[in-house]
Amino acid sequence: MISLDPATTALIVIDVQKAFDEWEAAGLRRNNPEAVVHIADLIAHFRGVPAPIFHIRHAGRTTASRFHPDLPGHAVKGEARERSGEPVLVKRVNSSFIGTDLEARLRDQGIRTLVIVGATTNHCVETTTRMAGNLGFDAKLVRDGTWTFERTGPDGDHHTAEAIHAMTLANLNEEFAEIVTAADVAAALRR
Repeated sequence: MISLDPATTALIVIDVQKAFDEWEAAGLRRNNPEAVVHIADLIAHFRGVPAPIFHIRHAGRTTASRFHPDLPGHAVKGEARERSGEPVLVKRVNSSFIGTDLEARLRDQGIRTLVIVGATTNHCVETTTRMAGNLGFDAKLVRDGTWTFERTGPDGDHHTAEAIHAMTLANLNEEFAEIVTAADVAAALRR
């Protein structure tokens, strides 16, 4: 059972963007098909408390990137859309802390605990989570509120999305973050 103080806890919603729908439509297999539902539920819980929510968007540097700001994939998925007053920070690299004022905003608001959700588990979520831990934040990574895609390694080995997700959680567990579920977070916010 985890404990969360809404006064010092923020939800970090990373890259819940339509480009990932495009990847999936192109045939890439992903895990955690219910991740966006869990993210939407957590957004509602944080709004209900209320506790701060920070929305992170990835902006691709070239038009070859589905995340380029001029392309439809840059848009946020409707389930994770921000409301007025909820900051949206735009990043151009994997970490939500680099090239943004996220750390300063969190420190200014006295935030010590970060609940992290979004995509993809082994890229922007992992990089942000590692940095959060290194910066001294108490990171809670929501295992069913993030997802990734299958990949082929440098030696041609195929890795399923499920295996990549599990290995990323194992790498982050206890050293950089506590691995939790959306239900854990919702229950902690209700207490």
